[in-house]
Amino acid sequence: MISKTHILLSLIILSFSLNAIHVLSKDTGSESYIVACGSSSGGTDSDGRRWVPDSRFLSSSENSKTATAQYQDPSLPSQIPYMSARIFNSAASYKFFVSPRQRLLVRLHFYPSSYDGLDASNSYFDVIANGFSLLRNFSAAITTQALTQAYIMREFSLVPTQSGNLNITFVPSSQHDKSYAFVNGIEVISMPAEMFQPANMIGFQDQTIDVQSSSLQTMFRLNVGGQFIPTRNDSGLTRTWYDDSPYLFGAAFGVTFQAEKNVSIKYPSNLPEYIAPPNVYGTARSMGPNSKLNQNYNLTWVFTVDANFTYVVRLHFCELQLTRINQRVFDIFLNNQTAQQTADVIAWSGSIGVPVYKDYATFVNDRDGDEEIWVALHPSVSEKPEYYDSILNGLEIFKLNDTRGNLAGPNPVPSKMLQDAEAAAASTFSPPAGSKSKGEVIGIAGGAAGGAAVVAALCIAVYIKKKRKSGMDPGMGNWLPLYGNSNTSTISGKSNTGSSHLSSLAAGLCRHFSLPEIKHGTKNFDESQVIGVGGFGKVYKGIIDGGTKVAIKRSNPSSEQGVHEFQTEIEMLSKLRHRHLVSLIGFCEEDGEMILVYDYMANGTLREHLYKSKNPSLSWKQRLEICIGAARGLHYLHTGARYTIIHRDVKTTNILLDENWVAKVSDFGLSKTGPNLHQTHVSTMVKGSFGYLDPEYFRRQQLTEKSDVYSFGVVLFEVLCARPALNASLPKEQVSLADWAIHCLKKGILFEIIDPHLKSGPPINPECLKKFAETAEKCLADHGLERPSMGDVLWNLEFALQLHENPDGEAVAAQDKANDAYAMHNATLTIEEETVSSEATVDDLNTSAVFSQIVNPRGR
Repeated sequence: MISKTHILLSLIILSFSLNAIHVLSKDTGSESYIVACGSSSGGTDSDGRRWVPDSRFLSSSENSKTATAQYQDPSLPSQIPYMSARIFNSAASYKFFVSPRQRLLVRLHFYPSSYDGLDASNSYFDVIANGFSLLRNFSAAITTQALTQAYIMREFSLVPTQSGNLNITFVPSSQHDKSYAFVNGIEVISMPAEMFQPANMIGFQDQTIDVQSSSLQTMFRLNVGGQFIPTRNDSGLTRTWYDDSPYLFGAAFGVTFQAEKNVSIKYPSNLPEYIAPPNVYGTARSMGPNSKLNQNYNLTWVFTVDANFTYVVRLHFCELQLTRINQRVFDIFLNNQTAQQTADVIAWSGSIGVPVYKDYATFVNDRDGDEEIWVALHPSVSEKPEYYDSILNGLEIFKLNDTRGNLAGPNPVPSKMLQDAEAAAASTFSPPAGSKSKGEVIGIAGGAAGGAAVVAALCIAVYIKKKRKSGMDPGMGNWLPLYGNSNTSTISGKSNTGSSHLSSLAAGLCRHFSLPEIKHGTKNFDESQVIGVGGFGKVYKGIIDGGTKVAIKRSNPSSEQGVHEFQTEIEMLSKLRHRHLVSLIGFCEEDGEMILVYDYMANGTLREHLYKSKNPSLSWKQRLEICIGAARGLHYLHTGARYTIIHRDVKTTNILLDENWVAKVSDFGLSKTGPNLHQTHVSTMVKGSFGYLDPEYFRRQQLTEKSDVYSFGVVLFEVLCARPALNASLPKEQVSLADWAIHCLKKGILFEIIDPHLKSGPPINPECLKKFAETAEKCLADHGLERPSMGDVLWNLEFALQLHENPDGEAVAAQDKANDAYAMHNATLTIEEETVSSEATVDDLNTSAVFSQIVNPRGR
């Protein structure tokens, strides 16, 4: 028999354990269970949260076993909870004691890996919580593949339980052989019942949805106009808020801004801070300052959802610039239906800096095969506001359970292109027969289609060619999901670490500066030393070692963004050495500072010498030589290192010029290691700069070195025409430089749009100009397979230079000289890390007429 002493001791231990879990909740104001499934000891994640073992919550452990993942994907934010799992071969339940009549936030974490030799593709299962079906025939492997993620998290808000018990049951599917269920982590967090209020049902007058009596699934949670917000910076519920830019439709991305120092976020008495943190309300996206342009388009976000469910769309607003009613008034549309007319944030909130939110409900059916929610904002012209503009600070979308208590949708279908990525046919994109893009339907201000053509042409000028009808692959499912590998993680999970967590190789090849050294070299970051400002922060001219000029790039100390970019820049540049790559001298990572030290580039960026500058105009030969230098740097990245490196942010501001006008590629914060010999692409979240972004990469989220080639094609036309890649003030057909230059080239009028300084300068050999323009045009081909490699681009630019320097010479002689220059460049394709040569592959050589003149393609 078990003694009373043993029973008492067990109860004391259990009580202590549960209290330890509840201690975690003091920061959030609610009781919480944060459980690492399959772990014997638990642990702390990258956000500093303590996870406890799951065994005490299992109703029975007989139907389950613990396992450890055999492989840790680099994208996992931390080992806890993803590297351990609880495996179920038959139905089994977790039981949690919760407060009666308390709404619950439940998060389920899944990392489909190999556990004890089990094949993740065999795992299909249901998840049921207090009678609500959360997941049905769910496959984490299929879902992560379709969403191009390594791990996923599903978040649900469950109606209060009367019993004080929460039972979460995992049931392996009987429809599949060898099926099993698994879970890596479970969070159960009490949340305020007032979190949800009745929402107006759009399309039905005076009809509301009782959200409080429904269970919900969180589909999207976005910090509009701002950066990723981690769990530790949320207001009480450890939520994660993501960047909204991947969901914006076409090129109409508006402008982002944040609250000025004199504007503080002041929550009204009827809006508790747990609704959304100040970081959400302190940033915003608007349409921009051009009222005339704003009247001709909608600011639009597109989300893929499950059909046949009702959704609540929560929009967060906070006016950060204006102070009076009727200064900024706009209309809100959901799926081409009016959700709100004459929205005026100041009229709602009463003052600048005061947050407010609005909930709208809409039903998405499969009658037309439509599984999207479009959120569109448009200035309210009828109200004649002072500024024709709109604003949004945050956005959340929740799915409501249906009448059967079901929240489960189907597994996403991997896109045809994802499944057939290795086949050439996969590069052809077309929407399903008979389908209609929302771009054809939505129209200005949600009205008739009279202005829709204008909107569609403007919105998709960059990403999608005008001949296409849709900007997204309809088979993608939730192509950029809320909960996946899309956050910018911090080094060791902290942004203010005082020591470096970079690889030992990077640290060994790169000098570490102390913060006093940096301050001394920049005169304590004196504003007079600032020579540039970018997304990462300010760039200072500095002096080190008693006289060596350097460029010092300092992150914004008040921001948490850029930590991943900081780490990537050091990891990449510390291993690479090439004449046409900017040299990283060292870094500083102290007292929350992230600082990079580079060679000083006396002549700044390429863009500074093309337009909007008082600098003297570059000659045509200088431009050719600069383009050749940049192409050499990119070719080295693609073929000269051990692995293909894709820059992912090629643009004229990232091409720097030293005192001898030698071009050097810079800013490797977004760079990615490319596919290996057995892959055709890298699946990754879309990042880059508008105007330079590869439309195929944008559609498919499949990154290849040809994405850099596309961006470089825009750079070539920018060098030729001396105008920005995007200029919204121009007529709609001229907004995108890439589209406009190709149009003029095909019409035979390209000479009309080139830089006037080139027209008035020394004459350009027509054959040279033709070769340069054809090269740029090929770079901008719709499909990556049709684009040249950077080796092809480099050779043709060398050929164009020879044609320019020898206008009366024979083409064969120019080809020979181009071959010599190309061969000399190939000899430099070495990586300092291994001090061995590496030749590029010839698999992707383009054999079109334009790129077939190479006499000796060896080494490409």
